[in-house]
Amino acid sequence: MPLADFAEPVVGPATSGRTRWLHPGYNCYNRPMTPDPRIADLIEAGEIRLGLFLPQYAKDAAGGECRGIGIGFVAIAMMRALAERLGIAMRVVEFPTPPTTVEGIKAGACDLTFMGIEPSRTAVLDFTAPVVQFDYTFMVPVGSPLQHAAACDRPGLRIAVVRGHASTLELTRIAKHAELIGFDLPDDAFDLLRSGKADAFAAPREVLLDYAAKLPDSRVLADAYGVNNVGIAVAKGHAGRLAFISAFAEDAKASGLVGEIIARGGLRGFRVAPRSA
Repeated sequence: MPLADFAEPVVGPATSGRTRWLHPGYNCYNRPMTPDPRIADLIEAGEIRLGLFLPQYAKDAAGGECRGIGIGFVAIAMMRALAERLGIAMRVVEFPTPPTTVEGIKAGACDLTFMGIEPSRTAVLDFTAPVVQFDYTFMVPVGSPLQHAAACDRPGLRIAVVRGHASTLELTRIAKHAELIGFDLPDDAFDLLRSGKADAFAAPREVLLDYAAKLPDSRVLADAYGVNNVGIAVAKGHAGRLAFISAFAEDAKASGLVGEIIARGGLRGFRVAPRSA
């Protein structure tokens, strides 16, 4: 969808001479006109509620402000851009885990989220085409003989994982011999590796690179055991919302917005997903 299909530039007193992108349903004084019926509920509510789960965000120790990490950084930046174009607010709704986020969307506690497109999730949520991609791999401690992802699936090896995360769902499908030890939170999985009770920690590459900085001489393997195709998920029964968000996501990829966000965030291993056919 071209930008002009869902937003129009206006310049006037409310914008201090600067161009501001607004939804066609709003003028420069934010008076409602005729909102796009596909997102009329969001316009009426005056906000987009973005669901994030750990480790997609962290709370600022001083002010308690939510800061996006990894895909959370991409999600917040993209939804802020969309909210600005629509002339409404964007609010983050925090969840501890992917399963609780899925339930939050189904219950109407948030409007959408960014997560890996997995069969177990597509059964209960609707997804756009992939927006970004990144690899799943392993982190190993100092002295580990493991050099390649394939070598991690051996009898007797213990791998720390995070329950319900796409990286774990993928590993569960392909691992035949290693023991997977699951935790609800990434910090707990990392602690198992740090304590010497696990041989590897499986997660997205960018997450592992951050944890590796906390464990001297640990390594993140160069190759991968899978790819996370991250899309934007909405509750089933919202076909209009899905169509609008899908068009926005494709425009964001084509215009360079997604690539610019990845670069601005310094997101190692992230790449823009191919455009949908």
